[in-house]
Amino acid sequence: MSRCRIAKHNLGVAVTLAAILLAPAAADADWFGDAQPMMGTEVSVQLWHDESNVGEMFVEDVFAEASRINELMSTYLEDSRISEINRRAAAEPVIAGEELFQLIRRSLDISILTLGAFDVTYESVGQHYDFRSGRRPDAATLAAERELIDYRLVKLDQAQGTVRFLKTGVRINLGGIAKGYVVERGVDILRSRGIEHAVVTAGGDSRLLGDRRGRPWMIGIRDPRNDGQVAISLPLEDEAISTSGDYERYFEEEGVRYHHILTPSTGEPAGGVHSATVIGPDAVMTDALSTSVFVMGVDRGLRLIAALPDYESIVIDAAGQIYYSDGLQPPEVQSLDP
Repeated sequence: MSRCRIAKHNLGVAVTLAAILLAPAAADADWFGDAQPMMGTEVSVQLWHDESNVGEMFVEDVFAEASRINELMSTYLEDSRISEINRRAAAEPVIAGEELFQLIRRSLDISILTLGAFDVTYESVGQHYDFRSGRRPDAATLAAERELIDYRLVKLDQAQGTVRFLKTGVRINLGGIAKGYVVERGVDILRSRGIEHAVVTAGGDSRLLGDRRGRPWMIGIRDPRNDGQVAISLPLEDEAISTSGDYERYFEEEGVRYHHILTPSTGEPAGGVHSATVIGPDAVMTDALSTSVFVMGVDRGLRLIAALPDYESIVIDAAGQIYYSDGLQPPEVQSLDP
């Protein structure tokens, strides 16, 4: 039995990867929800409430919080606080504000925990990839900029609440942790309003509040090579689940898939894994850990998870083999058809 709060069902294999919510056959009358494009993905909310006007208002509260966080942390917005840090922090300490400062500090702590597999300075090279237009950095740019991927080049001053970069050209991006933060904050808001049954999802990150009124939430891990298909379905209650996959943002060139999950030591897309899923009590951690496990690969990634008692992982490698951390009982089928 997992140390995570997985409902007492066998793990069922459906057809074959990012965590996706499996909708029920019929909607309950008092479930309220919506989905909106946001943060380069889709943010969705579903909750149970007795009154429609109140339930719908609470749904909008979550979207308002997601929008606020995006305006603070998006590197695509020139007037965001993180964009200001990226412009100025190599020249002088920049005040981050309490919320952003604490999330950057937590990111650096996770970098230490993962021995650099998670690194917010990946943006130093990541800025040169454009997955919509199929653009990647040339060899000279990659060689120069990957020296700037090093979380140790980010210095925080707790007393002053400032961020400073030790080299010109360093940039940070909280994309590997921000969506987890959004769904965790969304559930915090709903819990504070008395909601007991809800799910908030942003891309491959979901945070479940309670169960689905006597039934578990059924969460599907997507097949990385069959869009819309589910590899594994998990009955979960009151947990966070995050999946990082090489199918989220990518382009292919001469038979090579270039995706957005970069190996910090090389500045190039990580290989060997199609997707990594992490389950646990905190979506900020599951978001960061799913990226870390993807970068570290099956062996090192699952060893990391084994050292974290509250977290479990499922990894699908490049050959379609499915691997489980020790706290999960795998189903009979443990590989995907090629």
